[in-house]
Amino acid sequence: MTRIPMISRRSLVLGGVALLPKWSFARQLVEPGSDHLLFVGTYTKKDSKGIYAWRFNSQEGTLRPLGLAAATENPSFLAIHPKAWYLYAVNETGNFQGKPTGSVSAFTIDQKTGTLSSINQVASGGADPCDIRIDHTGQTAAVANYSGGSFALFPIKPSGDLGEASQVEKITGKGPNKERQDGPHTHSVNISRDNKSLIVTDLGTDKVLAYHLSPEKSTVQPATPPFVKVPDGAGPRHSVLSRDSRFLYVLNEMGSSVTTFKFDANTAALQRLTTLSALPASYKGPNDAAEIAIDQENKFLYTTNRGHDSLAVFAVNAQTGALKLVDHVPTGGQHPRNFTIDPSGNWMLIANMNSDNIVVFARDKKTGVPKPTGLTVFTGAPVCLKFVRS
Repeated sequence: MTRIPMISRRSLVLGGVALLPKWSFARQLVEPGSDHLLFVGTYTKKDSKGIYAWRFNSQEGTLRPLGLAAATENPSFLAIHPKAWYLYAVNETGNFQGKPTGSVSAFTIDQKTGTLSSINQVASGGADPCDIRIDHTGQTAAVANYSGGSFALFPIKPSGDLGEASQVEKITGKGPNKERQDGPHTHSVNISRDNKSLIVTDLGTDKVLAYHLSPEKSTVQPATPPFVKVPDGAGPRHSVLSRDSRFLYVLNEMGSSVTTFKFDANTAALQRLTTLSALPASYKGPNDAAEIAIDQENKFLYTTNRGHDSLAVFAVNAQTGALKLVDHVPTGGQHPRNFTIDPSGNWMLIANMNSDNIVVFARDKKTGVPKPTGLTVFTGAPVCLKFVRS
């Protein structure tokens, strides 16, 4: 039976259905600018059918379900067009139209209902696409193909349609871990804040690659040097730039660590500085790091741990780029993946894939440490959370 996404505060779950207190929907007063549309990308192997929509009230920190926004296979990661008219999703599969590739789907967004209407779907240029970003002018989509060991660029038409891939770049090499690094496994794409650089992480080769981006052409050229490396076997997964673009932070999935690089926005050159563990020193169990993000004030950086099932909180030294571990916060579920900070900066939402839940935390802007509000909502295998910022 498909679980219907529902809202609860200190939810009690019986028979796979969350029981709601009668007052859960009672307070629906929404202040201007406080009501935000949230889309959730999922894996459809369990109870999910695709992308789900919610309304988040940043005055009260509450979520209201809008239901299934679009039925589509394994929309694991999402991206919103800069004008908030369109949503793009990778379909993380290894077969599309009989070819060994995944796909990328484009949708129009109905801001009132949260419904997504399909525009078109194109091949991703490699198997199992797992990340997607849109450049800041809305002309280019960049996609990472994990099993394909490649990344691809796609032109975006004014109507929101995706063109066929304008460039596909295959990564080469391998890493020391024979089980997971037998070849390239491209895991993320990241576009610089000035829209001039594309940064690619490849888990299989321990490489962080830098390119000069031409959004109007949907093409890239390698920077000099073309790549740098994280520590051997660390397995870089996702990255985030500091707010002033002077530093790049790379989350290493296999090493459960964060590597800090100095970043030159003019040349896209990267210089490795330090690597810091994202786990408590006392923890010796299995773990895979998942997501990384930095707050709007450039004061705190966060990562998620799958295994330890925690959110690591780091304080950021804005001058040197150095990180200092502050705390570890239980995520309120199993196998945390993506998380997001709401537009007000006061709340954090964490998607726990294996426990099928999204947990809301109140974020202390002074200490950086989020605390659970008691609000948990349920949806099948949530992976990615994206606010539509109007």
